[in-house]
Amino acid sequence: MNLLYLKYAVEVAACGSINKAAEKLYIGQPNLSRAIKELETSLGVSIFDRSSKGMEITPDGEVFLGYAKSILRQVDSVEGMFKKGSSTKLKFSISVPRASYIGTAFTSFSKMIGKDDDVKLYYREGGQLDAIRSILQDDYKLGIIRYAETFDRYYKSLLDDKELNYELVSEFKYKLLVSKKSRLTKLEKVTLSDLADFIEVMHADQTTSSPSLPDMKKDDLSEDIDIRRRIYIFERASQFELLSENTDTFMWVSPVPKKLLDSYNLTEIECTGNHKTYKDVIIYRNDYKLSQLDKLFISELCRIRREVFN
Repeated sequence: MNLLYLKYAVEVAACGSINKAAEKLYIGQPNLSRAIKELETSLGVSIFDRSSKGMEITPDGEVFLGYAKSILRQVDSVEGMFKKGSSTKLKFSISVPRASYIGTAFTSFSKMIGKDDDVKLYYREGGQLDAIRSILQDDYKLGIIRYAETFDRYYKSLLDDKELNYELVSEFKYKLLVSKKSRLTKLEKVTLSDLADFIEVMHADQTTSSPSLPDMKKDDLSEDIDIRRRIYIFERASQFELLSENTDTFMWVSPVPKKLLDSYNLTEIECTGNHKTYKDVIIYRNDYKLSQLDKLFISELCRIRREVFN
């Protein structure tokens, strides 16, 4: 999406007129009108109703302009952080679980960094202990840990002991990620027992538990099923190829962005009998003050979470 078009739309809304907005933006009225039309076409909605009274904002336009203004504020914030002539080098670092909605938020966040900005971004994927160690030992500033709600008290106690702040990002129940051609999509209702003849795809570090909590694996969803065939992977890219090409595979996942599902011809299925709730929690040191980059990422994370989870 063209950022310039967002600025145009916001200005037209403020002026209520193409002509007045064109004067303020120092561009020709036909060019501005064409830009707004192209923006509406790309979105598939009408932002404005044209009338003799001027440009009136539609209900869809109200929603869009709210997002547009938020994005432009964030861009202004980034530009302010990286003024020309500044010698400040900025760093953003986070260790997270392998979650598509978090990865999508990071990708969106990375696009806000200008080509002339002096900044380093570090994005690590792994288990709960990886995220905690990254902050305590590797000077990472942020982490996101995922755990079953059953262990909420344990993790809060652990984080308090390590002097780490924690804030809830999301709560969810895992869904099944499968090919759109999977036999499971033909079932009216999928139960845990239906998965016994399928191949489960798992992250190799997914079953790694804390040494102080050896019974953690008992809360694994896979423990409820007699799965005889499993494929363990260490990185995220291969999981989508596997699930897409091998219609006998499935994977337990947090909600996945629709664009990613469509790209790999995948779909999500709810499974009857899966009653376990999981939490994604963002963590950082008690004495750490969130930077502008941190806040920008968290803002994008919350935006993507609302889109994907709703």
